[in-house]
Amino acid sequence: MPPTDNLLFYGDNLDVLRRHIAGESVDLVYLDPPFKSDQSYNVLFREQDGSRSEAQIKAFDDTWQWDQGAAAAYHETVEAGGKVSEVMQAFRLFLGDSDMLAYLAMMAPRLVELRRVLKDNGSLYLHCDPTASHYLK
Repeated sequence: MPPTDNLLFYGDNLDVLRRHIAGESVDLVYLDPPFKSDQSYNVLFREQDGSRSEAQIKAFDDTWQWDQGAAAAYHETVEAGGKVSEVMQAFRLFLGDSDMLAYLAMMAPRLVELRRVLKDNGSLYLHCDPTASHYLK
């Protein structure tokens, strides 16, 4: 892999991790993913004078649904085998094909890739709220 010093990547972090980041090359990961808050978030604009404006646009939805994309992410993680596969299968038995499982199916492969790129003496800090924190641990 080519050196990645002083580069900024734009795109899905899973794709970037897999294609551009070498294994055991990262000292520190700080992760602040969506929290599964089941909310939509907007960007609020201000008028030229700085006063509040009614104008806004949708920034992102922090909502998750079990659909074909979630099922594909789940199956990719399970088919990879290992402990994460076993945990995801247990989550499915416990949670069913639920919105929470959809969220975990999105997070699991990213956490696996982050672990792959993290050096043995590296640290990972995951910022999350109580909604899914006990599953992500």
